[in-house]
Amino acid sequence: MTDSSALYLPTDWRDFLSLTKPRVMSLVIFTGLCGLLAAPGTIHPLVGFVAVLCIAMGAGGAAALNQWWEADIDAGMKRTQSRPIPGGRVRRTDARDFGIALSAGSVGLMGIGVSWLAAAILALSIVYYAVVYTIWLKPRTPQNIVIGGGAGAFPPMIGWIAVTHDITLMPVLLFAIIFMWTPPHFWALALFVQTDYAKVGIPMMPVVKGEASTRRQILIYSVLLVPLAASPWFIGGTGAMYGIAALVLSLAFLALSLPVAFRRSEPGDGMKPEKRLFAFSILYLFALFGVLVADRLIYAQGWLA
Repeated sequence: MTDSSALYLPTDWRDFLSLTKPRVMSLVIFTGLCGLLAAPGTIHPLVGFVAVLCIAMGAGGAAALNQWWEADIDAGMKRTQSRPIPGGRVRRTDARDFGIALSAGSVGLMGIGVSWLAAAILALSIVYYAVVYTIWLKPRTPQNIVIGGGAGAFPPMIGWIAVTHDITLMPVLLFAIIFMWTPPHFWALALFVQTDYAKVGIPMMPVVKGEASTRRQILIYSVLLVPLAASPWFIGGTGAMYGIAALVLSLAFLALSLPVAFRRSEPGDGMKPEKRLFAFSILYLFALFGVLVADRLIYAQGWLA
């Protein structure tokens, strides 16, 4: 691969920060922190800080490697053409080296400072996103986001393992919730930017299978998310506060998916239901994991006992 631009503008530290996809990383950091705070047991605040820092570094490194590999694709899409590499502000090789350094540093620091099991899962998440999703799945199958969604589902599991040093059913369920949430979240976005994906030959679901199939699958995943989100309560891993909030939030998610599922977009209609679902899906995950931590603090600490 070659650099996508022969002329480079001066590089600013903010361009390297942009390579880490800060808005996406904020959700990764938050769910990782929530997994850590909701886990049974205690962790030294400094060790906990290191664990969350490593999650952030690993996510940022994987994002930089994603942009290094997809620089030519990003240059062809309106939504991404101003990113640092296609924008000519960061050299492609520099982005690659930055991503490798962040990724390797995060895994090594996690292993030495926190837990080698957590480090192994962190390494798996980086490889999953940067290689399995970015290089293998995304350009080859419309199921890319379904299978690749696992990459973004690891942070709460990593946070949990940083405290407990083992894998139990609860962190697996937290992983599964984000895994199930990812397709309707991302396909809602894909519906209103599908022309961009089609232009650069990325086989996203709306491009390959059409809008009708994508809308049906958004509804299916939204339905399945309702019992799955409440499953930590069903198995006794949380209190009623989390369980009721999970049901309410998930039913609201489902309600917003219905107008997306039973309509066809028309030129110039603005895709308002799709945009509403996409926006709410982000709020949904923040709220769900926030309530998970609040439930842990209230019930596990016996504040309401």
